[in-house]
Amino acid sequence: MIEPEAEGPRPTFQEAFRFWLTLGFINFGGPAGQIALMHRELVDRRRWIAEKPFLHALNYCMLLPGPEAQQLAIYVGWLLHGTRGGLVAGILFIAPAFFLMLGLSWAYAAHGDVAWVSALFYGLRAAVVAIVAAAVVRIARRALTGTGAQLIAAAAFVALFAFDAPFPLVVGLAGAIGWARARAAGPPPATLPSPSGARVPVLRALSILATGLAAWWLPLLAVTAVFGADHVLTREAFFFSKAAMVTFGGAYAVLAYIDQAAVNEYGWIEPGHMLDGLGLAETTPGPLIMVTEFVGYLGAFRNPGTLSPEAAGSLGALVTVWATFAPCFLWIFLGAPYIEALRGRRVLDGVLSAITAAVVGVILNLGVVLALHTLFRDGRIDFFALAVAVICFVGLTRGRWPDALVVAGSALAGIARGLVTS
Repeated sequence: MIEPEAEGPRPTFQEAFRFWLTLGFINFGGPAGQIALMHRELVDRRRWIAEKPFLHALNYCMLLPGPEAQQLAIYVGWLLHGTRGGLVAGILFIAPAFFLMLGLSWAYAAHGDVAWVSALFYGLRAAVVAIVAAAVVRIARRALTGTGAQLIAAAAFVALFAFDAPFPLVVGLAGAIGWARARAAGPPPATLPSPSGARVPVLRALSILATGLAAWWLPLLAVTAVFGADHVLTREAFFFSKAAMVTFGGAYAVLAYIDQAAVNEYGWIEPGHMLDGLGLAETTPGPLIMVTEFVGYLGAFRNPGTLSPEAAGSLGALVTVWATFAPCFLWIFLGAPYIEALRGRRVLDGVLSAITAAVVGVILNLGVVLALHTLFRDGRIDFFALAVAVICFVGLTRGRWPDALVVAGSALAGIARGLVTS
């Protein structure tokens, strides 16, 4: 495996805070785009974390329910600055998206017209295609140096793209192959490399578990106590907490489940609303699972009870986002110390290396799907989007343009095109 560049000086907390805040405004493109952004900025450009620890963290996050990109941000923030670093990274990763989606949800519920959002963010998708393509090239060069890894990546891509295989199955099979290959290599050497982390005390783990569960559930139980068990806010709190436990594979894997329940079981939204919400989530920063905020807002806005529709919708959005994202912090703070303590163990490294290869196929699949939707319109090539994507790709790979510049420039190009064609 090609060794990545060594880590540079660790950032100060203030430097990291500014980075996570900026990332929250430019992390477009769903998990593929967001992972690509973090890899480029954290590993290649700033060198705050080396390649192996980054991929080690990514592989663990891929195994968890919930938005893997946000969980990766929490993990890296925790590696850099402990608990406060993880909290800042995770909160700032979604904070800009929360407020933007809140405003868009209000505009949709009150006026039903958010077409201007598509015009504003038209150019961004082309930039995300370029960012994802550049990331796939960089990661593949480092992670797919052996024939076995290349075959795993290719198989993962074909399984997802051609056969629509379940994401957990693809990652699980890759891990099983890595385990089998590591075991087949023979017994481990007599002297194992020292793990990178110390043994995690059981009492500390229990304390993290208790604190995380309390932070997750106490605010939701307070909502139940204030509004009652049958109120829409209480129902949203419990439903989206349950949904957060089964969101393996990202937003697309759970959207059908949420849509069916929100339309047929609870009556929060009408058929077609989910597609509109997904369109908003795809053209704004933050994880695609932020579409749950849209559903939570509309559900409470349409069933306000004694509250005003706007107040009910805002509380619905807040409750939904809390129920969806609070568990992410628990999974990382509880599991990351153990994952770090095991880094360097051959069997685990074999499992995670195979998952890394599969992740290349996963990101490639997401990138291809995004490119097909972005570069083709009504069965024809969108030459404007193609030109923006090519310029951005060349700038990223040859000119080492900052991601913020690429995102801002492509957004301006999209706005200019909208003004010319309107």
